[in-house]
Formats: sequence, structure tokens, C-alpha cells
Amino acid sequence: MTSGIEPRWHVALTVLVLLGLNAVLPEHHRAAPFWVSVAAVTIACLAMAGVTWAVDKPRWLRIETIIMRIITISALAAQVASLATVIHQIVGGAARPSGLTLLASGLNVWTSIVLAFAVLFWQLDRGGPAGRMEDPGRQADWLFPEAANPEAVRPGWQPMFVDYLFLSFSTATAFSTTDAAPLTSRAKLLMMLESAIALTTLVVVASRAINALGA
Repeated sequence: MTSGIEPRWHVALTVLVLLGLNAVLPEHHRAAPFWVSVAAVTIACLAMAGVTWAVDKPRWLRIETIIMRIITISALAAQVASLATVIHQIVGGAARPSGLTLLASGLNVWTSIVLAFAVLFWQLDRGGPAGRMEDPGRQADWLFPEAANPEAVRPGWQPMFVDYLFLSFSTATAFSTTDAAPLTSRAKLLMMLESAIALTTLVVVASRAINALGA
């Protein structure tokens, strides 16, 4: 692996977890057949393997950027569609799911949203991993505390995937900025969107599931 290339195993593990979550989601709550998710994860892992091991890394970085953005946005759209299906069954479906099924589906969607937004943040901030490697001084979408306090971290610190995972998790739980401040309009809009989806999942689905279990 060439110096400067961010390790991809964190991201590969994340997309595999997303695949696993999709596998255990009830079939009637899925927005697409399971084989579509398998194909998307396979393509994503192949692109990341190309970045890690291929000789022509700039070319593979461009390929990875395109593939990961398409797959991530599609995954987010699928999760929103799954959430809409669950809500429809709650408010007006002919066969309403049990409280346990609702709780499992709600937690599944919420976790998938957190992971998918983490990948999207990682791919967008300062042009993604390729842009951050080519131009470390590029305009940032988020200001991380490490960047604001360079004396507290190692020289040349750059955000890694785990930083974006924490950012996504914080946005979905606190519904606001925590440690990383959004600096661009698209960063603010994405965080607003994630907070809205997470809040809907927790308030509508999880609360209804808990009420059903209690009854």
C-alpha cells in the first residue's frame, strides 16, 4: 500500500455490515431485492481493493469515488423507502406488524442510516479521500476539533473514516452538531437530512413498537 492511501478495511467492514442488516430486514420492508445489495457491496469492495492494491491508484481512486457515491446515495434512498413502508404499515396497513418486528426494523433502518451517511460524509468532505490526498489544504466541509487544535495531534493530521462514522452517529443521536462543525451548505443540509430521518425513525417507529410491546 502506497503511503498516503487511507486504509479501506473500515469502509469495507461498514458496507458488509450494511449488507448484513439488509439481509435480516423483513422482506416486505426492503426497497429492493437482496441480490441488488449483494451486487452493490461486491462492486464497492472491488473498487476499494483496486485502490489498495492496484498500481494505477489515481485511476482507481476516481473509479472508487464514482462507485461509492452512487451506491451510498442509492442505499440511503432504499432505507428511506423502507422507513416509509414501515410507517405506512403503522398508520394504515391492512396487516400491522408486531411490536417486536417494528422495533427490529426501526433499529435496523436507524443503524443503516448512520453507516450510510458515514460513508457519504467520508466521500464528500474535501472531495473525498482522493481530494484530501491530492490537496490537503482544500476547503473542508466539516471542521474537526483536531484540525482546530493542531498542537494536540500529530503533524499532518487528516480525518479518517472513523471520524466521519462518529460524526454520523452523533448527528443521528444528538440531532445537532457535536464536535465537528459544518462549514458548507451541503454539509449542513446533509446533517439536517440525517437528523430528520433518525428522528422520524425513533419517534414514529420505535415509540410505536415500544407501545405495542407494552400493550
